[in-house]
Amino acid sequence: MEWIALLFIALGLSVDSFAVSVSCGLARPSVCFRQAVPFALVMALFQGGMPVLGWLLGMEMGEKIGDFDHWLAFFLLLAVGIRMITDSIRKKNGEKVQTNPLKWNMALTLGLATSIDALVVGFSLGLIRIHIWKAAFLIGGGTFLASMLGMLLGKKSVLRFGNRLEIVGGIILILIGFSIFIDHQFLGG
Repeated sequence: MEWIALLFIALGLSVDSFAVSVSCGLARPSVCFRQAVPFALVMALFQGGMPVLGWLLGMEMGEKIGDFDHWLAFFLLLAVGIRMITDSIRKKNGEKVQTNPLKWNMALTLGLATSIDALVVGFSLGLIRIHIWKAAFLIGGGTFLASMLGMLLGKKSVLRFGNRLEIVGGIILILIGFSIFIDHQFLGG
């Protein structure tokens, strides 16, 4: 039963990374496998590592972080989403744009923003005495696969539908940020 529960946890935690990766594929349709792997690894390391960190820190610290984790995720995703939208508009107007979501600073920001919930999951897993390394491996592995598939889907969508979808990618990031904020602020998530 523990494996099935962990698989569902891994699937749930990888959804945000999948959506972010679709946005990255939309923003960089020229991404190749060699460029996608480090990005997916960053996402996987954050998603798989944050539960371990949460497990190690304990519940007291989790309650303190829980008071503002949704704000941090919201602002990080909002900033990256707005940047993607403005870059898309600037590209349409013929301006040169330097933003690349696959660069380390952006990948780290996106990895952190999408994995804050995984920190809280780590606290929960500690309470029910789940083997944290097994959970981290499943969560990280699932996130890696979701990120790779998301970038491929985003890349193929741009090739099929054009660069205007980069605006959609930015909107997706902003909506994920709002979703995290609303869930934590109003729905008790």
